[in-house]
Amino acid sequence: MKSEEIAKIAGVSRSTVSRVINNYSNVPEDTKKKVLEVISKYNYQPNTSARVLAGKQNDTIGLFIVSIADTDNPNRLYNNNYFTQFVDAAVECANARGFYVLVNIIYCENDYNKVSEVFLQKRIDGGIVIGTEREADVLINVSKRGFPVALIDYDAEEIKKNKSDNNNLIVIGSNDYEGAAQAVEYLISLGHKDIGLLAGRLSTYSGRQRYEAFFDTMKKHGLEVDKDFILHGDFIKSKTANEVKNLIQKDKFPSAIFSSNDDMAITAMDLFKENNIKVPEDISIIGFDNIPLSSLIRPALSTVSTPVYDIVDKAVTELIANIKRNKKGFFNYSYDTKMILRETCSRK
Repeated sequence: MKSEEIAKIAGVSRSTVSRVINNYSNVPEDTKKKVLEVISKYNYQPNTSARVLAGKQNDTIGLFIVSIADTDNPNRLYNNNYFTQFVDAAVECANARGFYVLVNIIYCENDYNKVSEVFLQKRIDGGIVIGTEREADVLINVSKRGFPVALIDYDAEEIKKNKSDNNNLIVIGSNDYEGAAQAVEYLISLGHKDIGLLAGRLSTYSGRQRYEAFFDTMKKHGLEVDKDFILHGDFIKSKTANEVKNLIQKDKFPSAIFSSNDDMAITAMDLFKENNIKVPEDISIIGFDNIPLSSLIRPALSTVSTPVYDIVDKAVTELIANIKRNKKGFFNYSYDTKMILRETCSRK
């Protein structure tokens, strides 16, 4: 199908189709949506460069970071130590293989249209998506059109069970359940029984895995969980701060806290310090992810390390293999985590 036919079906001029394909800003949103729907329906793949015209790739990978939580914070990605590591690793790993990286941020659910648009406009050869599973079907549908997509922090088994015929889907992650269970086991081994939880966002696979591991491990040892010690920080610093402030006002504390990520743990530690609550003398805390800041603060944060670089490197490697048609088929791989013991946990 040619662009002239797309224009005819959409009821617009050929130049309008060209402006939509090249992402010009002077196209009304209704017109843009109508043209993209026709492009999607007929699986039209526009040629936007001589390389594509010659049947070659653009040598560009799209990195889509989903950040639809904490909508009141305009700097939520800039201040997110976890996502920053992924961007740096993706650029380094892709550049080392001769590929560029186009970074896109999904700020709201409507922004998921960006994913389809960038693929349909042939601006990228494949995409890596990091974040919530809420719109997984949108991403899976993109891959079903023949575009390779790598998902990080998604439930691979669930996707494989429902989409096993997909040959362009790659799912990479870490064994977060085992890592979280190990962290809670460590606190229990130090004699802690009243252990609290700083829970992450349960719309993410990692958030659910760490949450479930906490409760399962406590139950395994016959330990009760005080509902007042379950703080829902949702991986958001401002929400974490409010939850910790409420805990401090109650003047009733667990002897230790397992935090589902380091950012929340560090936020809690700052508030404890402001209120003369000493870590680890008064309360122990262990985080998750091993962000660079966790080793620089004082006391240095004990945490569970996720191999971010290895995860991204694997995603880039498998994505490029799919792009070059060297390797097809549903791919799933999960990395082990590792305990990093520093200064924030002490014996009860």
